Amino acid sequence: MVAFDHVFSFDRDSMIKSIPRPESISEKDDPKFRSAAGELFDRIMQVADNMGATDEHRALNYLAVRYPAIYAKAAEEFGRNFSLTGVVARPSRPSGARKIVSAIFSYTHRETDVTEKYFVRVDTTEVFPFMVTKMAPYYDR
Repeated sequence: MVAFDHVFSFDRDSMIKSIPRPESISEKDDPKFRSAAGELFDRIMQVADNMGATDEHRALNYLAVRYPAIYAKAAEEFGRNFSLTGVVARPSRPSGARKIVSAIFSYTHRETDVTEKYFVRVDTTEVFPFMVTKMAPYYDR
């Protein structure tokens, strides 16, 4: 038996159109922003056949529909000549008794191959995930 507590139903194009364009991006650059947002959304959905069954998938799904800053960051990085090269979600080290997931977004410069990473922490302990930290630079340990 399968039970759902919350279901979102939308098509990809409607989702991408509904993402608020950041104030830093002009209306003229809206098509570039939508393209960047679409690429990031597609990547999130492809992560290990994301079906929302794991805490990691739930965290990514939450971010995809509830945190427009990930799309703004993707557009910003694309504008700096970086490509999205990875989306990884894994349990966060400082989680304690809560189920905290770190979602890490990697961008690699198209000419220099320098990679920059950014992350967001999401609490997936309860039925409805919520953000623990806003997007910030991520440094490998």
